[in-house]
Amino acid sequence: MKFQAALTFALPFFLAACGSVFQPVKDSAVNHLLDPAVPERSLTKETPAIAIARPALPGYLDRQQFVSRKNNGELEMNTNHLWAEPLDTGISRVLAIDLARLTGSLNIQPIENYVTMDYGSLVEIRISRFEPDSSGHLVFHCTWKLQPVHGAVAASHSFQTEVQLVDSQSPMSERVRAMNEALARLAREISSHL
Repeated sequence: MKFQAALTFALPFFLAACGSVFQPVKDSAVNHLLDPAVPERSLTKETPAIAIARPALPGYLDRQQFVSRKNNGELEMNTNHLWAEPLDTGISRVLAIDLARLTGSLNIQPIENYVTMDYGSLVEIRISRFEPDSSGHLVFHCTWKLQPVHGAVAASHSFQTEVQLVDSQSPMSERVRAMNEALARLAREISSHL
């Protein structure tokens, strides 16, 4: 009987507490997407036919959160700014669009978009850095090669660029803009070897 009385007395307090615990939590995360920086143009050519492989990323970049590097090599994860797609998928998608726009080719796609092996070459990329540094630059370091499907192993090329971050009002959007520009620079470098 005492237990029932205590339960009856405590039940309203318990329900009131649950009401505040089970309230919806506002999601303050912002999702970002890479976009091509090379201006749009008509794609009318059949060649070159190139597949873009997903790039190899260092483990610290292969995550949904944005990553920044500090002076002492310390990495900072930003849990409120997230990639809307896996970073490697976004890089291959944007690089394919940038290269297609530079060459006018209809047949430059991320490798997973090809149903059959209808491409003559495969772009392979190994990224070692792709994040802002403490001096206000986006740093992009990678190696790439244009590997023919049939033939000898192609030579790797080193690529490095830094893009100045200018908009301090929305630093994460500025970071995405700089990443788009860095990928466009890589696309121009690759297209100069076609």
